Amino acid sequence: MAVATINSLRVEIPGGLDVVDGLSLEIGPGEVLALVGESGSGKTTIGTSMLAHARSGARITDGTITIGETEILELAAEPQRALRGKTIAYVPQEPAAALNPSIRIGRQLEEVIFDHERHVSRAQRRARVESALRDVGLPVTDEFISRYPHQLSGGQQQRVTIAMAIILAPRLLVMDEPTTGLDVTTQARILAIVRTLCRDHGIAVLYVTHDLAVVREIADRVIVLYAGRVAESGPVEDVFQQPGHPYTQALLGAVPDISERASLVQIPGRAARPGERPSGCFFHPRCPMRIERCESGEVPTIRLGTAHHACCHRAERVAQSEPRRPAPTRLPKGAEVLLAASRITASHGRTEVLHDVSLTVHERECVALVGESGSGKTTLSQCIIGLHERYTGTVVLRDRPLASSVRERPKDARRAIQYIFQSPYNSLNPRRTVGEIVALPLRVFFGSSHRELHAGVRDALERVGLSAALAAYYPDQLSGGERQRVSIARALVCRPEVLICDEVTSALDVSVQAAIVELLRGLQAENGLSLVFVTHNLALVRNIADEVVVLADGRLVERGDTASVLDAPRDPYTKQLIADTPSIKRVGDITPVS
Repeated sequence: MAVATINSLRVEIPGGLDVVDGLSLEIGPGEVLALVGESGSGKTTIGTSMLAHARSGARITDGTITIGETEILELAAEPQRALRGKTIAYVPQEPAAALNPSIRIGRQLEEVIFDHERHVSRAQRRARVESALRDVGLPVTDEFISRYPHQLSGGQQQRVTIAMAIILAPRLLVMDEPTTGLDVTTQARILAIVRTLCRDHGIAVLYVTHDLAVVREIADRVIVLYAGRVAESGPVEDVFQQPGHPYTQALLGAVPDISERASLVQIPGRAARPGERPSGCFFHPRCPMRIERCESGEVPTIRLGTAHHACCHRAERVAQSEPRRPAPTRLPKGAEVLLAASRITASHGRTEVLHDVSLTVHERECVALVGESGSGKTTLSQCIIGLHERYTGTVVLRDRPLASSVRERPKDARRAIQYIFQSPYNSLNPRRTVGEIVALPLRVFFGSSHRELHAGVRDALERVGLSAALAAYYPDQLSGGERQRVSIARALVCRPEVLICDEVTSALDVSVQAAIVELLRGLQAENGLSLVFVTHNLALVRNIADEVVVLADGRLVERGDTASVLDAPRDPYTKQLIADTPSIKRVGDITPVS
Protein backbone atom coordinates (compact mmCIF):
# COMPACT_ATOMS: atom_id res chain seq x y z
CA MET A 1 0.00 0.00 0.00
CA ALA A 2 1.27 3.48 -0.90
CA VAL A 3 2.32 5.77 1.94
CA ALA A 4 1.27 8.90 0.05
CA THR A 5 -1.03 9.45 -2.93
CA ILE A 6 -1.94 12.59 -4.84
CA ASN A 7 -4.77 12.59 -7.38
CA SER A 8 -5.47 15.44 -9.83
CA LEU A 9 -3.96 18.18 -7.67
CA ARG A 10 -4.57 21.77 -8.73
CA VAL A 11 -3.03 24.78 -6.99
CA GLU A 12 -3.98 28.30 -8.05
CA ILE A 13 -2.82 31.85 -7.43
CA PRO A 14 -5.19 34.86 -7.54
CA GLY A 15 -7.01 35.16 -10.82
CA GLY A 16 -7.56 31.41 -11.13
CA LEU A 17 -4.11 30.92 -12.66
CA ASP A 18 -2.72 27.45 -12.12
CA VAL A 19 0.71 26.79 -10.63
CA VAL A 20 0.12 23.02 -10.66
CA ASP A 21 -2.69 21.28 -12.54
CA GLY A 22 -3.74 17.64 -12.86
CA LEU A 23 -0.78 16.28 -10.89
CA SER A 24 -0.99 12.68 -9.66
CA LEU A 25 1.67 10.56 -7.92
CA GLU A 26 2.17 7.93 -5.27
CA ILE A 27 5.10 6.96 -3.04
CA GLY A 28 5.61 3.55 -1.43
CA PRO A 29 7.25 2.75 1.91
CA GLY A 30 11.05 3.07 1.75
CA GLU A 31 10.86 4.69 -1.70
CA VAL A 32 12.49 7.95 -2.83
CA LEU A 33 10.53 9.82 -5.50
CA ALA A 34 12.34 12.81 -7.01
CA LEU A 35 10.62 15.89 -8.45
CA VAL A 36 12.82 17.76 -10.94
CA GLY A 37 12.38 20.73 -13.23
CA GLU A 38 13.31 24.39 -13.61
CA SER A 39 12.32 27.09 -11.14
CA GLY A 40 8.59 27.74 -11.44
CA SER A 41 7.78 24.18 -12.48
CA GLY A 42 5.80 23.56 -9.27
CA LYS A 43 8.20 21.30 -7.35
CA THR A 44 8.07 23.11 -4.00
CA THR A 45 4.34 23.81 -4.40
CA ILE A 46 3.70 20.06 -4.64
CA GLY A 47 6.00 19.38 -1.68
CA THR A 48 4.25 21.85 0.61
CA SER A 49 0.84 20.67 -0.63
CA MET A 50 1.60 17.29 0.90
CA LEU A 51 1.52 19.09 4.25
CA ALA A 52 -1.88 20.59 3.28
CA HIS A 53 -0.19 23.95 2.92
CA ALA A 54 0.04 26.52 0.12
CA ARG A 55 2.27 29.57 0.06
CA SER A 56 0.83 33.03 0.65
CA GLY A 57 -1.67 33.96 -2.04
CA ALA A 58 -1.99 30.42 -3.40
CA ARG A 59 -4.64 27.81 -2.59
CA ILE A 60 -5.33 24.17 -3.30
CA THR A 61 -8.53 24.19 -5.39
CA ASP A 62 -8.89 20.59 -6.53
CA GLY A 63 -7.61 17.06 -6.04
CA THR A 64 -6.99 14.72 -3.12
CA ILE A 65 -3.91 14.05 -0.98
CA THR A 66 -3.95 10.82 1.00
CA ILE A 67 -1.41 9.75 3.63
CA GLY A 68 -2.06 6.11 4.49
CA GLU A 69 -5.85 6.07 4.62
CA THR A 70 -6.30 9.69 5.69
CA GLU A 71 -7.47 12.30 3.17
CA ILE A 72 -5.65 15.28 4.65
CA LEU A 73 -7.38 18.04 2.66
CA GLU A 74 -10.72 17.07 4.25
CA LEU A 75 -9.36 17.55 7.78
CA ALA A 76 -9.93 20.67 9.86
CA ALA A 77 -7.00 22.97 10.55
CA GLU A 78 -6.11 21.51 13.95
CA PRO A 79 -5.91 17.83 12.82
CA GLN A 80 -3.85 18.98 9.80
CA ARG A 81 -1.37 20.69 12.11
CA ALA A 82 -1.18 17.55 14.25
CA LEU A 83 -0.09 15.56 11.18
CA ARG A 84 2.81 17.91 10.45
CA GLY A 85 5.90 16.61 12.14
CA LYS A 86 4.21 13.46 13.41
CA THR A 87 3.05 11.80 10.18
CA ILE A 88 4.52 14.11 7.53
CA ALA A 89 7.80 15.97 8.09
CA TYR A 90 9.51 18.67 6.06
CA VAL A 91 13.23 19.36 5.54
CA PRO A 92 13.80 22.88 4.15
CA GLN A 93 16.48 24.13 1.78
CA GLU A 94 17.89 26.68 4.24
CA PRO A 95 18.65 24.99 7.58
CA ALA A 96 19.87 28.21 9.16
CA ALA A 97 16.45 29.80 8.59
CA ALA A 98 14.65 26.73 10.00
CA LEU A 99 16.53 26.63 13.32
CA ASN A 100 15.89 29.11 16.13
CA PRO A 101 19.23 30.91 16.65
CA SER A 102 18.50 31.63 20.33
CA ILE A 103 17.72 28.03 21.41
CA ARG A 104 20.23 25.20 21.86
CA ILE A 105 19.79 22.36 19.38
CA GLY A 106 19.06 19.77 22.08
CA ARG A 107 16.14 21.79 23.37
CA GLN A 108 14.83 22.40 19.83
CA LEU A 109 14.80 18.66 19.21
CA GLU A 110 13.06 17.99 22.53
CA GLU A 111 10.39 20.59 21.75
CA VAL A 112 9.38 18.64 18.63
CA ILE A 113 8.60 15.63 20.84
CA PHE A 114 6.93 17.73 23.55
CA ASP A 115 4.60 19.45 21.04
CA HIS A 116 3.19 16.12 19.85
CA GLU A 117 3.73 13.71 22.78
CA ARG A 118 3.49 15.62 26.04
CA HIS A 119 3.26 12.45 28.12
CA VAL A 120 6.88 11.51 27.28
CA SER A 121 9.27 12.08 30.19
CA ARG A 122 12.30 14.33 29.94
CA ALA A 123 14.65 11.34 30.19
CA GLN A 124 12.81 9.60 27.34
CA ARG A 125 12.95 12.79 25.26
CA ARG A 126 16.71 13.01 25.82
CA ALA A 127 17.15 9.37 24.78
CA ARG A 128 15.19 9.98 21.57
CA VAL A 129 17.19 13.12 20.83
CA GLU A 130 20.42 11.13 21.13
CA SER A 131 18.98 8.35 18.93
CA ALA A 132 17.96 10.84 16.20
CA LEU A 133 21.38 12.49 16.25
CA ARG A 134 23.07 9.10 15.90
CA ASP A 135 20.80 8.30 12.95
CA VAL A 136 22.10 11.38 11.11
CA GLY A 137 25.73 10.80 12.08
CA LEU A 138 26.13 13.62 14.64
CA PRO A 139 27.82 13.45 18.07
CA VAL A 140 25.66 12.80 21.14
CA THR A 141 27.95 14.48 23.65
CA ASP A 142 26.62 17.06 26.13
CA GLU A 143 28.89 19.66 24.55
CA PHE A 144 27.44 19.16 21.06
CA ILE A 145 23.81 18.95 22.18
CA SER A 146 24.18 22.22 24.08
CA ARG A 147 25.47 24.14 21.05
CA TYR A 148 23.52 26.93 19.34
CA PRO A 149 22.83 26.67 15.57
CA HIS A 150 25.46 29.29 14.71
CA GLN A 151 28.10 27.04 16.30
CA LEU A 152 27.44 24.34 13.67
CA SER A 153 28.63 24.07 10.07
CA GLY A 154 26.09 24.22 7.25
CA GLY A 155 26.19 20.44 6.86
CA GLN A 156 25.70 19.92 10.61
CA GLN A 157 22.76 22.33 10.60
CA GLN A 158 21.16 20.38 7.76
CA ARG A 159 21.64 17.12 9.63
CA VAL A 160 19.98 18.65 12.70
CA THR A 161 16.94 19.62 10.58
CA ILE A 162 16.78 16.04 9.31
CA ALA A 163 17.00 14.78 12.91
CA MET A 164 14.10 17.10 13.80
CA ALA A 165 12.12 15.69 10.89
CA ILE A 166 12.65 12.01 11.78
CA ILE A 167 12.53 12.20 15.58
CA LEU A 168 8.80 11.32 15.61
CA ALA A 169 9.24 8.54 13.01
CA PRO A 170 7.01 10.08 10.30
CA ARG A 171 5.68 8.01 7.44
CA LEU A 172 6.55 10.62 4.80
CA LEU A 173 9.53 12.97 4.52
CA VAL A 174 9.37 15.94 2.14
CA MET A 175 12.89 17.21 1.37
CA ASP A 176 13.11 20.53 -0.48
CA GLU A 177 16.56 20.98 -2.08
CA PRO A 178 18.26 19.70 1.11
CA THR A 179 21.80 19.67 -0.35
CA THR A 180 21.82 22.92 -2.38
CA GLY A 181 24.86 24.96 -1.40
CA LEU A 182 26.59 22.08 0.45
CA ASP A 183 30.00 20.79 -0.54
CA VAL A 184 30.15 17.37 -2.19
CA THR A 185 31.43 15.54 0.89
CA THR A 186 28.65 16.89 3.12
CA GLN A 187 26.14 16.24 0.34
CA ALA A 188 27.28 12.61 0.10
CA ARG A 189 26.74 12.20 3.85
CA ILE A 190 23.22 13.67 3.61
CA LEU A 191 22.32 11.36 0.71
CA ALA A 192 23.64 8.37 2.66
CA ILE A 193 21.49 9.39 5.63
CA VAL A 194 18.36 9.56 3.47
CA ARG A 195 19.02 6.12 2.01
CA THR A 196 19.65 4.64 5.46
CA LEU A 197 16.42 6.12 6.83
CA CYS A 198 14.43 4.70 3.94
CA ARG A 199 15.99 1.26 4.31
CA ASP A 200 15.94 0.98 8.10
CA HIS A 201 12.69 2.79 8.93
CA GLY A 202 10.57 2.39 5.77
CA ILE A 203 10.14 6.17 5.45
CA ALA A 204 8.81 7.36 2.08
CA VAL A 205 10.62 10.41 0.68
CA LEU A 206 9.55 13.10 -1.76
CA TYR A 207 12.86 14.65 -2.86
CA VAL A 208 12.61 18.05 -4.54
CA THR A 209 15.72 19.08 -6.46
CA HIS A 210 17.13 20.57 -9.66
CA ASP A 211 20.31 18.47 -9.43
CA LEU A 212 19.86 15.50 -11.76
CA ALA A 213 23.18 13.95 -10.73
CA VAL A 214 21.86 13.73 -7.15
CA VAL A 215 18.66 12.14 -8.47
CA ARG A 216 20.76 9.44 -10.15
CA GLU A 217 22.40 8.68 -6.80
CA ILE A 218 19.42 8.79 -4.45
CA ALA A 219 16.05 8.26 -6.18
CA ASP A 220 14.11 5.17 -7.21
CA ARG A 221 11.70 7.04 -9.48
CA VAL A 222 11.61 10.53 -10.96
CA ILE A 223 8.90 12.91 -12.15
CA VAL A 224 9.99 15.66 -14.55
CA LEU A 225 7.78 18.74 -14.19
CA TYR A 226 7.31 21.54 -16.67
CA ALA A 227 5.06 24.54 -16.01
CA GLY A 228 3.05 22.69 -13.37
CA ARG A 229 2.45 19.52 -15.35
CA VAL A 230 4.16 16.15 -15.67
CA ALA A 231 6.41 15.96 -18.73
CA GLU A 232 7.84 12.51 -17.98
CA SER A 233 7.90 9.94 -15.19
CA GLY A 234 9.39 6.55 -14.52
CA PRO A 235 12.25 4.63 -12.90
CA VAL A 236 15.40 6.74 -12.75
CA GLU A 237 17.46 4.41 -14.93
CA ASP A 238 14.79 4.31 -17.66
CA VAL A 239 14.29 8.07 -17.74
CA PHE A 240 18.02 8.85 -17.71
CA GLN A 241 19.03 6.24 -20.29
CA GLN A 242 16.14 6.82 -22.73
CA PRO A 243 14.42 10.13 -22.01
CA GLY A 244 11.18 10.37 -23.96
CA HIS A 245 10.49 14.09 -23.64
CA PRO A 246 12.63 16.77 -25.34
CA TYR A 247 12.59 18.75 -22.08
CA THR A 248 14.02 15.84 -20.10
CA GLN A 249 16.62 15.32 -22.79
CA ALA A 250 17.58 19.01 -22.65
CA LEU A 251 17.83 19.00 -18.83
CA LEU A 252 20.16 15.99 -18.95
CA GLY A 253 22.24 17.73 -21.62
CA ALA A 254 22.58 20.79 -19.38
CA VAL A 255 24.13 18.81 -16.51
CA PRO A 256 27.93 18.90 -16.28
CA ASP A 257 29.47 15.54 -15.47
CA ILE A 258 32.75 14.78 -13.75
CA SER A 259 33.45 11.93 -16.18
CA GLU A 260 33.67 14.10 -19.33
CA ARG A 261 34.30 17.62 -20.59
CA ALA A 262 31.44 18.60 -22.89
CA SER A 263 29.49 21.61 -24.09
CA LEU A 264 26.37 22.14 -21.99
CA VAL A 265 22.94 22.31 -23.63
CA GLN A 266 21.19 25.66 -23.30
CA ILE A 267 17.39 25.59 -23.38
CA PRO A 268 16.19 28.64 -25.36
CA GLY A 269 13.66 30.98 -23.83
CA ARG A 270 12.17 30.46 -20.39
CA ALA A 271 9.41 28.39 -18.83
CA ALA A 272 5.92 29.78 -19.27
CA ARG A 273 4.61 31.44 -16.11
CA PRO A 274 1.03 31.17 -14.81
CA GLY A 275 -1.20 33.20 -17.10
CA GLU A 276 1.26 32.86 -19.99
CA ARG A 277 0.79 29.16 -20.78
CA PRO A 278 0.63 28.47 -24.55
CA SER A 279 -2.00 26.19 -26.05
CA GLY A 280 -1.19 22.54 -26.68
CA CYS A 281 2.12 21.34 -25.27
CA PHE A 282 3.46 23.95 -22.87
CA PHE A 283 7.04 23.22 -23.95
CA HIS A 284 6.53 23.63 -27.70
CA PRO A 285 7.80 27.27 -27.96
CA ARG A 286 11.22 26.05 -26.69
CA CYS A 287 11.23 22.61 -28.30
CA PRO A 288 13.62 21.81 -31.20
CA MET A 289 11.48 18.79 -32.21
CA ARG A 290 8.05 20.45 -32.28
CA ILE A 291 5.60 19.76 -35.07
CA GLU A 292 2.33 21.46 -35.96
CA ARG A 293 0.08 19.33 -33.75
CA CYS A 294 2.19 20.19 -30.68
CA GLU A 295 0.72 23.71 -30.78
CA SER A 296 -2.91 22.79 -30.06
CA GLY A 297 -5.09 20.08 -28.55
CA GLU A 298 -4.43 17.47 -25.92
CA VAL A 299 -0.95 16.06 -25.42
CA PRO A 300 -0.92 12.24 -25.33
CA THR A 301 0.78 10.20 -22.60
CA ILE A 302 3.00 7.66 -24.34
CA ARG A 303 4.08 4.49 -22.56
CA LEU A 304 7.78 3.80 -23.13
CA GLY A 305 8.28 1.04 -20.56
CA THR A 306 6.56 -0.81 -17.75
CA ALA A 307 6.32 2.32 -15.59
CA HIS A 308 7.96 4.85 -17.93
CA HIS A 309 5.68 7.49 -19.54
CA ALA A 310 6.25 10.73 -21.46
CA CYS A 311 3.67 13.37 -22.35
CA CYS A 312 4.82 14.14 -25.88
CA HIS A 313 3.55 13.50 -29.42
CA ARG A 314 7.07 12.41 -30.44
CA ALA A 315 8.08 10.52 -27.30
CA GLU A 316 9.07 7.31 -29.07
CA ARG A 317 11.26 9.15 -31.56
CA VAL A 318 12.87 11.23 -28.79
CA ALA A 319 13.65 8.08 -26.79
CA GLN A 320 15.38 6.54 -29.81
CA SER A 321 17.55 9.59 -30.53
CA GLU A 322 21.10 9.86 -29.21
CA PRO A 323 22.04 13.53 -28.74
CA ARG A 324 25.76 14.22 -28.46
CA ARG A 325 27.55 16.99 -26.63
CA PRO A 326 30.81 17.94 -28.34
CA ALA A 327 33.78 18.85 -26.17
CA PRO A 328 34.28 22.63 -26.01
CA THR A 329 37.35 24.11 -27.64
CA ARG A 330 40.18 24.73 -25.19
CA LEU A 331 41.53 28.25 -25.35
CA PRO A 332 45.33 28.58 -25.33
CA LYS A 333 46.34 30.44 -22.20
CA GLY A 334 48.71 33.37 -22.51
CA ALA A 335 52.37 33.04 -21.65
CA GLU A 336 52.25 36.00 -19.28
CA VAL A 337 51.15 35.62 -15.66
CA LEU A 338 48.33 38.13 -15.23
CA LEU A 339 47.62 37.65 -11.52
CA ALA A 340 49.72 36.08 -8.76
CA ALA A 341 48.82 35.52 -5.13
CA SER A 342 51.93 34.47 -3.21
CA ARG A 343 52.22 32.91 0.25
CA ILE A 344 48.83 34.15 1.47
CA THR A 345 48.21 33.54 5.18
CA ALA A 346 44.89 34.95 6.39
CA SER A 347 42.95 35.09 9.66
CA HIS A 348 39.41 35.56 10.90
CA GLY A 349 39.87 37.20 14.27
CA ARG A 350 42.54 35.19 16.07
CA THR A 351 41.95 32.09 13.97
CA GLU A 352 44.28 31.44 11.04
CA VAL A 353 42.19 30.09 8.17
CA LEU A 354 44.65 30.20 5.25
CA HIS A 355 48.20 28.88 5.55
CA ASP A 356 50.84 29.93 2.99
CA VAL A 357 48.70 29.47 -0.16
CA SER A 358 49.87 30.59 -3.61
CA LEU A 359 48.31 30.57 -7.08
CA THR A 360 48.89 32.14 -10.49
CA VAL A 361 46.46 33.00 -13.28
CA HIS A 362 47.56 33.48 -16.89
CA GLU A 363 45.73 35.42 -19.58
CA ARG A 364 42.62 33.58 -20.89
CA GLU A 365 43.02 30.94 -18.15
CA CYS A 366 40.33 29.64 -15.80
CA VAL A 367 41.68 28.51 -12.43
CA ALA A 368 39.22 26.66 -10.18
CA LEU A 369 39.44 26.80 -6.39
CA VAL A 370 37.80 23.70 -4.92
CA GLY A 371 37.37 22.14 -1.50
CA GLU A 372 34.85 21.57 1.26
CA SER A 373 33.05 24.36 3.09
CA GLY A 374 35.56 26.02 5.40
CA SER A 375 38.55 25.06 3.25
CA GLY A 376 39.43 28.73 2.62
CA LYS A 377 38.24 29.16 -0.99
CA THR A 378 36.22 32.31 -0.46
CA THR A 379 38.75 33.80 1.98
CA LEU A 380 41.51 33.44 -0.62
CA SER A 381 39.38 34.97 -3.37
CA GLN A 382 38.44 37.90 -1.09
CA CYS A 383 42.10 38.46 -0.24
CA ILE A 384 42.76 38.75 -3.99
CA ILE A 385 39.95 41.26 -4.54
CA GLY A 386 40.88 43.24 -1.41
CA LEU A 387 37.75 42.54 0.68
CA HIS A 388 39.65 40.57 3.34
CA GLU A 389 42.48 42.68 4.69
CA ARG A 390 43.82 40.46 7.50
CA TYR A 391 46.43 38.59 5.50
CA THR A 392 50.14 38.44 4.86
CA GLY A 393 51.71 37.69 1.51
CA THR A 394 51.37 39.52 -1.80
CA VAL A 395 48.81 39.94 -4.55
CA VAL A 396 50.37 41.09 -7.83
CA LEU A 397 48.55 42.25 -10.97
CA ARG A 398 50.82 42.43 -14.05
CA ASP A 399 53.98 42.82 -11.92
CA ARG A 400 52.35 45.51 -9.76
CA PRO A 401 51.86 44.67 -6.04
CA LEU A 402 48.39 45.57 -4.73
CA ALA A 403 47.42 46.93 -1.32
CA SER A 404 45.55 44.52 0.93
CA SER A 405 42.50 46.80 1.09
CA VAL A 406 40.50 47.46 -2.06
CA ARG A 407 39.96 51.06 -0.91
CA GLU A 408 43.71 51.69 -1.04
CA ARG A 409 44.15 50.30 -4.56
CA PRO A 410 44.27 52.62 -7.59
CA LYS A 411 41.14 52.92 -9.68
CA ASP A 412 42.52 50.97 -12.67
CA ALA A 413 43.42 48.03 -10.41
CA ARG A 414 39.92 48.01 -8.88
CA ARG A 415 38.48 48.01 -12.37
CA ALA A 416 40.74 45.21 -13.61
CA ILE A 417 39.65 42.64 -11.00
CA GLN A 418 35.90 42.16 -10.58
CA TYR A 419 33.98 39.88 -8.21
CA ILE A 420 30.67 38.06 -8.71
CA PHE A 421 29.11 36.93 -5.46
CA GLN A 422 27.41 33.62 -4.75
CA SER A 423 23.89 34.84 -4.03
CA PRO A 424 22.09 36.56 -6.90
CA TYR A 425 19.45 37.61 -4.35
CA ASN A 426 21.75 39.54 -1.98
CA SER A 427 24.34 41.08 -4.31
CA LEU A 428 22.08 43.63 -6.06
CA ASN A 429 20.70 46.81 -4.48
CA PRO A 430 16.92 46.25 -4.21
CA ARG A 431 16.25 50.01 -4.36
CA ARG A 432 18.00 50.51 -7.69
CA THR A 433 16.79 49.52 -11.14
CA VAL A 434 18.86 47.15 -13.24
CA GLY A 435 19.87 50.08 -15.43
CA GLU A 436 21.10 52.10 -12.45
CA ILE A 437 23.02 49.09 -11.07
CA VAL A 438 24.85 48.43 -14.33
CA ALA A 439 25.42 52.13 -15.06
CA LEU A 440 27.17 52.90 -11.76
CA PRO A 441 30.57 51.34 -12.67
CA LEU A 442 30.50 53.17 -16.01
CA ARG A 443 30.07 56.44 -14.18
CA VAL A 444 32.71 55.66 -11.54
CA PHE A 445 35.44 54.24 -13.77
CA PHE A 446 34.91 56.05 -17.08
CA GLY A 447 32.88 59.18 -16.29
CA SER A 448 30.45 58.24 -19.06
CA SER A 449 27.88 60.76 -20.33
CA HIS A 450 24.14 60.09 -20.10
CA ARG A 451 24.04 58.88 -23.70
CA GLU A 452 27.08 56.64 -23.15
CA LEU A 453 25.51 55.22 -19.97
CA HIS A 454 22.33 54.29 -21.82
CA ALA A 455 24.23 52.61 -24.66
CA GLY A 456 26.64 50.88 -22.25
CA VAL A 457 23.81 49.41 -20.16
CA ARG A 458 21.99 48.19 -23.27
CA ASP A 459 25.10 46.55 -24.70
CA ALA A 460 26.05 44.93 -21.38
CA LEU A 461 22.60 43.40 -20.87
CA GLU A 462 22.49 42.08 -24.43
CA ARG A 463 25.98 40.53 -24.02
CA VAL A 464 24.70 38.40 -21.14
CA GLY A 465 21.55 37.38 -23.00
CA LEU A 466 19.09 39.79 -21.39
CA SER A 467 16.66 42.18 -23.04
CA ALA A 468 17.53 45.85 -22.79
CA ALA A 469 13.96 46.37 -21.55
CA LEU A 470 14.99 44.83 -18.22
CA ALA A 471 16.95 48.01 -17.44
CA ALA A 472 13.71 49.46 -16.03
CA TYR A 473 13.09 46.47 -13.72
CA TYR A 474 14.02 46.13 -10.05
CA PRO A 475 15.91 43.01 -8.85
CA ASP A 476 12.84 41.51 -7.14
CA GLN A 477 11.11 41.41 -10.52
CA LEU A 478 13.76 39.05 -11.94
CA SER A 479 14.44 35.34 -11.59
CA GLY A 480 17.61 34.07 -9.90
CA GLY A 481 19.24 33.37 -13.25
CA GLU A 482 18.37 36.83 -14.56
CA ARG A 483 19.78 38.46 -11.42
CA GLN A 484 23.04 36.54 -11.76
CA ARG A 485 23.34 37.69 -15.37
CA VAL A 486 22.82 41.28 -14.20
CA SER A 487 25.69 40.76 -11.72
CA ILE A 488 27.88 39.54 -14.57
CA ALA A 489 26.83 42.49 -16.74
CA ARG A 490 27.73 44.89 -13.92
CA ALA A 491 31.20 43.32 -13.75
CA LEU A 492 31.69 43.31 -17.52
CA VAL A 493 31.03 47.02 -18.01
CA CYS A 494 34.21 47.57 -15.99
CA ARG A 495 36.16 45.88 -18.82
CA PRO A 496 37.91 43.58 -16.31
CA GLU A 497 40.95 41.47 -16.96
CA VAL A 498 40.17 39.00 -14.13
CA LEU A 499 36.71 37.86 -13.07
CA ILE A 500 36.39 36.11 -9.69
CA CYS A 501 33.27 33.91 -9.64
CA ASP A 502 32.34 32.78 -6.12
CA GLU A 503 29.92 29.82 -6.35
CA VAL A 504 27.98 31.78 -8.97
CA THR A 505 25.85 28.84 -10.14
CA SER A 506 25.20 26.97 -6.88
CA ALA A 507 21.64 28.30 -6.46
CA LEU A 508 20.65 28.12 -10.14
CA ASP A 509 18.76 25.60 -12.23
CA VAL A 510 20.91 23.34 -14.40
CA SER A 511 19.54 25.02 -17.54
CA VAL A 512 20.47 28.49 -16.23
CA GLN A 513 23.82 27.14 -15.00
CA ALA A 514 24.56 25.86 -18.51
CA ALA A 515 23.78 29.27 -19.98
CA ILE A 516 26.05 31.04 -17.45
CA VAL A 517 28.93 28.61 -18.08
CA GLU A 518 28.66 28.98 -21.85
CA LEU A 519 28.46 32.76 -21.42
CA LEU A 520 31.70 32.80 -19.41
CA ARG A 521 33.40 30.59 -22.03
CA GLY A 522 32.33 33.00 -24.74
CA LEU A 523 33.67 35.98 -22.80
CA GLN A 524 37.03 34.24 -22.44
CA ALA A 525 37.19 33.65 -26.17
CA GLU A 526 36.05 37.15 -27.16
CA ASN A 527 37.77 39.29 -24.55
CA GLY A 528 40.71 37.21 -23.34
CA LEU A 529 39.13 37.27 -19.88
CA SER A 530 40.78 35.29 -17.06
CA LEU A 531 38.66 33.53 -14.43
CA VAL A 532 39.12 32.48 -10.83
CA PHE A 533 36.24 30.06 -10.38
CA VAL A 534 35.39 29.23 -6.76
CA THR A 535 33.18 26.14 -6.48
CA HIS A 536 32.54 22.84 -4.73
CA ASN A 537 31.09 21.36 -7.93
CA LEU A 538 33.84 19.21 -9.45
CA ALA A 539 31.65 18.27 -12.41
CA LEU A 540 31.47 21.95 -13.32
CA VAL A 541 35.24 22.24 -12.85
CA ARG A 542 35.75 19.51 -15.46
CA ASN A 543 33.73 21.58 -17.92
CA ILE A 544 35.14 25.06 -17.42
CA ALA A 545 38.55 25.05 -15.70
CA ASP A 546 42.05 24.78 -17.16
CA GLU A 547 43.77 24.35 -13.79
CA VAL A 548 42.53 23.17 -10.39
CA VAL A 549 43.74 24.30 -6.97
CA VAL A 550 42.49 22.03 -4.16
CA LEU A 551 42.26 23.49 -0.65
CA ALA A 552 41.72 21.58 2.62
CA ASP A 553 41.59 23.27 6.01
CA GLY A 554 43.21 26.37 4.56
CA ARG A 555 46.13 24.52 2.96
CA LEU A 556 46.90 23.83 -0.67
CA VAL A 557 46.95 20.02 -1.03
CA GLU A 558 47.01 19.60 -4.81
CA ARG A 559 47.04 21.59 -8.01
CA GLY A 560 47.56 20.99 -11.69
CA ASP A 561 45.91 20.64 -15.07
CA THR A 562 42.21 19.84 -14.68
CA ALA A 563 42.30 16.51 -16.49
CA SER A 564 45.39 15.38 -14.58
CA VAL A 565 43.92 16.22 -11.18
CA LEU A 566 40.49 14.73 -11.83
CA ASP A 567 41.68 11.62 -13.68
CA ALA A 568 44.72 10.82 -11.54
CA PRO A 569 44.44 12.59 -8.18
CA ARG A 570 47.38 12.09 -5.82
CA ASP A 571 46.16 13.47 -2.51
CA PRO A 572 43.67 11.33 -0.52
CA TYR A 573 41.54 14.43 0.09
CA THR A 574 41.17 15.08 -3.64
CA LYS A 575 40.35 11.41 -4.22
CA GLN A 576 37.57 11.62 -1.65
CA LEU A 577 36.12 14.79 -3.22
CA ILE A 578 35.98 13.06 -6.60
CA ALA A 579 34.45 9.90 -5.12
CA ASP A 580 31.76 11.99 -3.40
CA THR A 581 30.80 13.89 -6.56
CA PRO A 582 27.52 12.51 -8.00
CA SER A 583 27.39 11.69 -11.70
CA ILE A 584 24.60 11.16 -14.20
CA LYS A 585 26.80 8.64 -16.04
CA ARG A 586 28.24 6.53 -13.22
CA VAL A 587 26.48 5.22 -10.16
CA GLY A 588 28.64 4.26 -7.20
CA ASP A 589 28.12 3.49 -3.56
CA ILE A 590 27.04 6.50 -1.59
CA THR A 591 29.56 7.47 1.08
CA PRO A 592 28.55 5.85 4.37
CA VAL A 593 27.39 8.03 7.23
CA SER A 594 30.22 9.06 9.52
